[in-house]
Amino acid sequence: MDSWVRFNAQSQAKEKVIRAAQYACTLLGYTLHKGGAAAEVRKTVSQLEAHMSLTRKLLRLGNSVEALEAAKRSIHLSDSVLRLCLTISHLNRAMYFACDNVLWTGKTNLISKLDQHKWSERSFRYYLFSLILNLTRDVYELCLLMESEARYRTAKSSSSLHPSSTSPADQLSSPSSPASPAIVALPVMGAWLRRQLHLVVTVLYSNPPLLLDLLKNSCDIFIPMDRLGIYSTGPGVVGACGLISSVLSILTMVYPWLKLKP
Repeated sequence: MDSWVRFNAQSQAKEKVIRAAQYACTLLGYTLHKGGAAAEVRKTVSQLEAHMSLTRKLLRLGNSVEALEAAKRSIHLSDSVLRLCLTISHLNRAMYFACDNVLWTGKTNLISKLDQHKWSERSFRYYLFSLILNLTRDVYELCLLMESEARYRTAKSSSSLHPSSTSPADQLSSPSSPASPAIVALPVMGAWLRRQLHLVVTVLYSNPPLLLDLLKNSCDIFIPMDRLGIYSTGPGVVGACGLISSVLSILTMVYPWLKLKP
C-alpha cells in the first residue's frame, strides 16, 4: 500500500500540471471567443482542453484508494470537528474519483452505452460536497486561531490599560451620555468590524498554509457549482479559478510546508 501511495504521489504532481494547462486552455478559449478569433483556432484550443481532461482522468485512476487511506488516518484525529469534516471529505473524494474513473471508461468507449451526463453530475456532486467540508474545516481552524490571537492581545493589553479608562461599551451604557444609544452604537460596531478584519488578516498572514488552502478551496468550489448549474459563472471564471487553484496546489507540492495539516 505504501508503494502505491508513493507512486500515486508522482502521478498527482503530473496531474496538477496538466490541470493547470487544461484550465489555461479554458480561459484562453473564452478569451479567444470574446476577441472574435477564428473558429478553427477556438476548435483547436477546445480539442486540446478535452485531451488534457481525458489525460487527467487516466492519471486519477486509483486515487480512490489514497482517499480511503486518508479517511482512515483522519478518523483518529482528537478534534471532533476536524475528524468529522476531514473523514467525510475524504470519503466524498473517494466517491468522486470512483465516478470519474467510470466516466473515463465511457469517454474511451470501453463502456459504449454509459450515460456520461449522469456520471459527470454524480462526480461533480461528490466533488462539491468534499469542497464544502474542506471550506468548513478552513473556517473552523481560522476561528480557533482568531480566538487564540484575541486572547493573546487581551492579555497583552490588559496590563497597560489604566483602571479609570472608559471603553466605548461603557460609554454606550452610561446614563449620563447625551447621545442616543443608536448613534453611539454605529461607531462602536464599525470599530469592532475593523478589529475583526485586522484579526483575520493577521492570522492568515502568519499562517500561509491555511491562507493557501482557503484560497484554493474558494476557487475550486465555483467549478462544480457551474457544472451542476447551481451558480453559473461561465467558462472565463471557471478557467481563471481552476488555473489559480492548480498553481496553488503545485506550490504545496513544491514546498510541502505550505500544505495544511492534518
